[in-house]
Amino acid sequence: MLFWLPMGLWHRLHNPSVYQGVKKKTDYFEGWYFKLVSHNEEHAIGLIPGISLGEDPHAFLQIIDGRAETSHYLRFDVKTFVADPKIFRVRVGPHYFSPNKVILDSPEVAGELTFRKLVPWNPSFLKPGIMGWYSYVPFMQCYHGLVSMNHELSGQISLAGVQMDFRGGKGYTEKDWGRSFPRSWIWMQCNHFDRDLSVMASVAHIPWLGTHFTGFLAVIWINNELKLYTTYTGAKYSAKLHDDGVELEFSDRTSRLMLYAQKGAGVELRSPLFGNMTGKVSESLTASIKLEYSAKGDKTVVASGSSAGLEVAGDAEELTK
Repeated sequence: MLFWLPMGLWHRLHNPSVYQGVKKKTDYFEGWYFKLVSHNEEHAIGLIPGISLGEDPHAFLQIIDGRAETSHYLRFDVKTFVADPKIFRVRVGPHYFSPNKVILDSPEVAGELTFRKLVPWNPSFLKPGIMGWYSYVPFMQCYHGLVSMNHELSGQISLAGVQMDFRGGKGYTEKDWGRSFPRSWIWMQCNHFDRDLSVMASVAHIPWLGTHFTGFLAVIWINNELKLYTTYTGAKYSAKLHDDGVELEFSDRTSRLMLYAQKGAGVELRSPLFGNMTGKVSESLTASIKLEYSAKGDKTVVASGSSAGLEVAGDAEELTK
């Protein structure tokens, strides 16, 4: 029974941002994803610190520069990965990461960023993380966690010799851990709208007890509240692929969320396969999103977002319906 879970495991399950791989030795990866966009949207950066426990164990920091359309993969000795077992506080080589601060200190990238007014997931017994009761299932291929849907940025970094000022910018932080990414998925995120609004959505192929299903989740932060659509809440979804983008729709008994993401220039990243960072995926940080959200008794919200993240990976056609 869940009540007999060891206290350390119980604590980690209810704090998804904390390092989950305490007893993992092989076939395992874990990574955090920091999306950083400057106030004038001149800079759109992704930072992915993590650990790979596969055939070639190592720690890493993956960096996406959405505007320059470049990526960097910084590799470190696995022994330089140090994680606090109680709170999200991680060191990867000379770099430091936490929910409200990032310190970078290498020739490739250096600087300090602070985050304030975070919008975190509020855990409960049935929903310890954004995956709900699936968080308790020990054999999932990949787990997903939300650290902050939206927050304000301050500070500066230097990347590849370019000084970047993030004062007044916006950030978003999530994470993934497990054995491998799904064989196909769609993911999008944006919090650069003309109002306080943030959205994240994903649809993915999920292996399950010798078969599979299409899992999905979407969360919108609007009017200072988080609204969740996902498999375990009884919500429904549809997905359509177009030449220039992706269309997703989520609905339940009280509301509907429609998203149309238009592709931007993609950057190639490494992704995990049985703990090894040997997969490839293209991600854009320059996509755009058209959003329509309607709830019973409220006026429909229509908004256009920029500096959006977008990934369409594998045979995404199998996710459409």
